[in-house]
Amino acid sequence: MPELSASHRLRIGRHTEQNRIYLLTANTLKRAPIFRDYSLGRMVVQQFKNAQEQGFADSLAYVVMPDHFHWLIQLQKGSLGQLMCQAKSLSTRSINAATGRTGSLWQQSFHDHALRREEDLVKLARYVVANPLRAGLVEELGDYPLWDAIWL
Repeated sequence: MPELSASHRLRIGRHTEQNRIYLLTANTLKRAPIFRDYSLGRMVVQQFKNAQEQGFADSLAYVVMPDHFHWLIQLQKGSLGQLMCQAKSLSTRSINAATGRTGSLWQQSFHDHALRREEDLVKLARYVVANPLRAGLVEELGDYPLWDAIWL
């Protein structure tokens, strides 16, 4: 049996359920720190908001780090693949247009984690938004502009 690429291995066993809560993670291509420019990170945040406005997912928490994002959602319609394809492709278009760059912005595929009943949702949301603190990007969470959570 041929060895599967990392992006193909991520899809093995992926199953999508409406109303289920997922933690989604996507990395920039070659982990380039594109979102050190916060204005470009806001373009990713706008795609999270658009997905919610269009009824695809409820955003519970997110953080956009320099080279990746974490997005805690409750899926409402469609699949995780469709949701992430839309968020990644539309953010790529807007960022490429704003910067004059071309080509891919994101690594292929994404990581997803379906929350189990026993997992503490608020604790996970706090973990997500505290990413900039753990990475040493800021000393206080309020100093980092690219995060939000419905509970905080």
